[in-house]
Amino acid sequence: MKLLIGIYLVFTVALFGGCATKKYVAQSIDPVNAKLNQVDQNAQNTQKQLDEAEPRISAADEKATSADARATDALGRADAASKKSDEVRDQLRSELSSRIADLDDYKAASTGTVLFKVNSSRLSDEARQQLDQMTSGPLSAAKRYFIAIQGFTDKSGSAEYNLELSRRRAEAVQTYLVAQHNVPVYRIQIVGLGKDKPVNDEKTREQRQQNRRVEVTLFSADAGSATKSSMN
Repeated sequence: MKLLIGIYLVFTVALFGGCATKKYVAQSIDPVNAKLNQVDQNAQNTQKQLDEAEPRISAADEKATSADARATDALGRADAASKKSDEVRDQLRSELSSRIADLDDYKAASTGTVLFKVNSSRLSDEARQQLDQMTSGPLSAAKRYFIAIQGFTDKSGSAEYNLELSRRRAEAVQTYLVAQHNVPVYRIQIVGLGKDKPVNDEKTREQRQQNRRVEVTLFSADAGSATKSSMN
């Protein structure tokens, strides 16, 4: 009897102990399995994202390669343009040096002054006659020449207004020589100097009139141009 009770107790303990062990194992392993499943799911999602991103990565790589090629081509063109610019600059320097050297050959062959009324840039009949005299004399025989035209005003008025007025006076002389006597524009140089370089102190009305002027100088590199004439 005691033996039967002992066997029963052992069986009972084993039975309940086995159940407890299974429960413990389940509580310990199931969370791990869940985490493993989650990790596996994350890995699958990551792979899916990589698969989806691969075409975009390839496209971006192609664009980067194309941009690099364009940049290389642009650098090549810039280098070629820089070399061309250096060549042109050297040519211009050579031409400028030659022209500066040639300027020593140009001498003043004829000078003249035409006067203007107050606040006016219109050529008078007398001024036109003086310019006609110049073109029919030294200018008609000149081959290598240029004409310097300088405009001036008296000291009345603002400096800004006088500069603009003196420029218009010089342009009036230039226009007359080009339109009436076919003087090439590239042979004429003009400048407006306002009330700078007066020829007198302007103490009288006549003196102020003498400063409202345009000075015209013919420079020639032809032989015999050293003989200077005047059309005053």
